[in-house]
Amino acid sequence: DDKKPQEEEKKEEVAEEKKEEVEEEKKKEEVEEEKKKEEVVVEKKVEEEVEKKEEKQGSSSEEPKTEAKPETEAVEKKVDVTVVELVEKIATSAEEDGAKTVEAIQESIVSVTVTNGDGEQPAADVELPPSTPEEVEIWGIPLLADERSDVILLKFLRARDFKVKEAFTMIKQTVIWRKEFGIEGLLQEDLGTDWEDLGTDWDKVVFTDGYDKEGHPVCYNVFGEFENKDLYQKTFSDEEKRNKFIRWRIQFLEKSVRKLNFAPSAISTFVQVNDLKNSPGLGKRELRQATNQALQLLQDNYPEFVAKQIFINVPWWYLAFSRMISAFLTPRTKSKFFFAGPSKSADTLFKYIAPEQVPVQYGGLSREGDQEFTTADPATEVTIKPATKHAVEFPIPEKSTLVWEVRVVGWDVSYGAEFVPSAEDGYTVIVQKNRKIAPADETVINNTFKIGEPGKVVLTIDNQTSKKKKLLYRSKTIPISE
Repeated sequence: DDKKPQEEEKKEEVAEEKKEEVEEEKKKEEVEEEKKKEEVVVEKKVEEEVEKKEEKQGSSSEEPKTEAKPETEAVEKKVDVTVVELVEKIATSAEEDGAKTVEAIQESIVSVTVTNGDGEQPAADVELPPSTPEEVEIWGIPLLADERSDVILLKFLRARDFKVKEAFTMIKQTVIWRKEFGIEGLLQEDLGTDWEDLGTDWDKVVFTDGYDKEGHPVCYNVFGEFENKDLYQKTFSDEEKRNKFIRWRIQFLEKSVRKLNFAPSAISTFVQVNDLKNSPGLGKRELRQATNQALQLLQDNYPEFVAKQIFINVPWWYLAFSRMISAFLTPRTKSKFFFAGPSKSADTLFKYIAPEQVPVQYGGLSREGDQEFTTADPATEVTIKPATKHAVEFPIPEKSTLVWEVRVVGWDVSYGAEFVPSAEDGYTVIVQKNRKIAPADETVINNTFKIGEPGKVVLTIDNQTSKKKKLLYRSKTIPISE
């Protein structure tokens, strides 16, 4: 009779895994379908632009020619060569992405005519002085004569669905905004010490920690920190304070972006983890205003920098809301969003980020300070079923010191450790007496045991709860010199 519930549980787990696989495949198919649709739309738009230009050329050839008006004023206009070359680079980048050809894009760009003060064309014999390209940089990378700029230009193209004119306008507006906002000067400001040490508090709100399994840097946004009323007032109580926070947030993002590798084959996007635990919510007017302002700036000036948006500790009402609005999102956008309630948050993070890279407060093993292990030391993941025991063995073939760390997410299990010698007449040594560990007792347990003979260290985890538990562990041996 005891076997039946276990068999049913196995069936449910298998069914749940199959369901997740089917959903993943469905997402991939939707994204591929959307890409195909984008290509068709781009081709149609190119054809329309070509036809319009041909019509304009035909109608202009029928108009009577007028004599050029004598020069009344000196025409002193600098042609922005950077603009022309940027368009050519955008076109080349788009071609590499399989969306447009250089010729097609050139046809879709409306030519610009330089006029004098009366709005008429200057005389034919007036020569414009030679101009030099203006050096334009974004995120420390020149947009001309640098292969890394191809990656930047493609970000703007993707943000505007490969509509070249709109992408070009977006780039120009971004360059203007960066000058007006004073990005280069902002990078030199020490916002932590200048602003009542608020920077130190804000470092708990937004921070980067580790990488996901694909190599993307991971950025955490912890909205629950604003539950602190004092911090909330210092950050959002008036427009001046909100603007200070926005400047700090932009500085943080700008520094993070500049650490990325913009080489064509490198990774130039982030994974965002948004922790909604104890979040004040968007019902707070000041927080809502600052959030909307920051989002607008990021969308307009930092396009296509997010590989995944993972929301954890999501309240039930937010999950329901996200399901409702997902129907209005494109498959490509939906494929970047992932939501998990409090009970599924750690498992969701481990799906995309290795446990040794996940901060300890989110169920992982990464923590500050000097530790025996680093993020370079991989951990093993094991799921312990309800009402079962699990044993972990560390074989020790020679004299050495064994170091290990172990964690069960949420604990509420019993844990013990012992050394079993290989010799038949040897005695078992209790390393860690079996004890019940509550969720609030410890996060990660570290143990060291000096071994003078061959044998093995056995860890025992007894899960007598009705829930599955996630076990994480890793170890290393340090030889003992004779």
